[in-house]
Amino acid sequence: MTTEIIWHGHAGFSIKGNIEVLVDPFFSGNPIAKEKAGDMNPDIIAVTHGHFDHAGDAVAISRKNGAPILCSFELSEILKKEDAQTIDINPGGTVEFRDVRISAVPAIHSSSYNGLYAGASMGYIIDNGDVKIYHAGDTTYFKDMELIGSVFRPDMAMLPIGGHYTMDIDGAVKAINLLGVKKVIPMHYNTFPPISANASEFKKKAESAGAEVIIPEPGKGFRF
Repeated sequence: MTTEIIWHGHAGFSIKGNIEVLVDPFFSGNPIAKEKAGDMNPDIIAVTHGHFDHAGDAVAISRKNGAPILCSFELSEILKKEDAQTIDINPGGTVEFRDVRISAVPAIHSSSYNGLYAGASMGYIIDNGDVKIYHAGDTTYFKDMELIGSVFRPDMAMLPIGGHYTMDIDGAVKAINLLGVKKVIPMHYNTFPPISANASEFKKKAESAGAEVIIPEPGKGFRF
């Protein structure tokens, strides 16, 4: 099996193997996204936290095709009231969905949904049997990334680099060193002015730290 990864801009990704996992679907109002929410047909949706630029179009997509939304317990309770199908989880938990294992790990960030507390922010380890991907969610670097790296041994990490709300380029390089990961995709940058960042600068610094950096074009898939 070969895994295809598509970056939708910001923190949104489609991970396509035997099934399609859609992470943080933010299309409506996303100036970088090349697709529309109505174009998406995932098997499961994984939402790292409740902010509009991550939970964004999850409910609309779930209602359209019945894909469950994996998210924190508190966010799950909110989204159920919007007639979305959900699977609740918190850091430390793992769910198996049609042979894909998704484990929730900590992230350091806030989380709210339409003004309501939405539980813990999280990252995800997505293991489809072909590749193991760490989507860090919105976070700074933190010492427990060493533990995430040693326990899960991800093949690839998706790390925010935009600063302001998350770690910046230098922080993401620190995260690479903590994780010990060898392949990295930058995310959560250049969507809005406060998170402007130069992906080429990140690539240069990360490769000096021993990691291969992949900078995908929004909407265009690549195989891993």
